[in-house]
Order: sequence, then C-alpha cells, then structure tokens
Amino acid sequence: MLAAPGAAFADPAKDLQVAGRALTFLENGPTGRATLGVVFDPSKPASVAEKDAVMAAIGGGYSAGTVTLVGKPVEAGGVAGASGVNALYVTKGVNYAAVGAAAKAKKLVTIGSDPACVGSGACVMGVTTTPKVEITVNRSAAASVGAAFKAAFRMMIKEI
Repeated sequence: MLAAPGAAFADPAKDLQVAGRALTFLENGPTGRATLGVVFDPSKPASVAEKDAVMAAIGGGYSAGTVTLVGKPVEAGGVAGASGVNALYVTKGVNYAAVGAAAKAKKLVTIGSDPACVGSGACVMGVTTTPKVEITVNRSAAASVGAAFKAAFRMMIKEI
C-alpha cells in the first residue's frame, strides 16, 4: 500500500510561508536574512524525511514577508550547542521535552507542525496548513523565551 505524498507531514513550502510570515509578527522579530534551525532526530526516518523536505523548500533562501529564511540542520541532541540560529523548526518525532528545554535556555522561538509539540509547551508556535491554515501559540512557552506577538497577529491565531 502506498502512502500519499505528504501524508507524514504537511507541505513544507506552505508551512514555511506561514511560519516565516508569523515570525514577522514578533515584537522585535527577525528581519532580513534569518537562520532557521531545522531540528531532527537522525534515528527516526520520518523526522529525517521532514528535515530534508523543509531544507529543500528553503533552498538557498525562502522569502516570507520581511524575512528571508535560510536553513541549518540541527540534530535534536545538539540544540543546546546550536549557534547562529534565530528560531527552530521542530520536526515530528523528536524528543519535544528535551528540545523545548534547550530552546528555552537559549531563548529561541520554536515552531512545529505537530500540535503535540505546542500542547506540551516545547513549541512556541504550531503551524498546520492542511486542511486549512491554523496557527496555535502556547502562551507560557512564548513568555519563557521572551516572545511577544503584535496585537494584529494575536487576533488571527489560537492561543493556549
């Protein structure tokens, strides 16, 4: 039985477009060229596949609003030592608690496509584009990394 393309994760190009634009609604958020660390678990094929798809969608730079995202693969176990990243995209299947704790210590906004990551507080923002665009922000996770979103954005999202 064949799985439909994208069944394991949503369309990375759409997710990046939404995530990139959402980053522009951060108070004092990144502008210009910003590095998005793509967190993956090398022992989990689905996580590696999602990382590969996200990196391919970013290519040499992915423009979304006033920010151009460039990608940098980051192994889940290496988040605490990751340098030069402005935000993290967390692939499905990584240890959310460990990644979230390391990201909070570095004051990095985390974005994921898995609602469980946002629900657990490991991801500040969850982005899903299938079947419709939904952005969920975890208030306590956002506060823990010092992320504040502009009022206009907060009217368009779900906060938990």
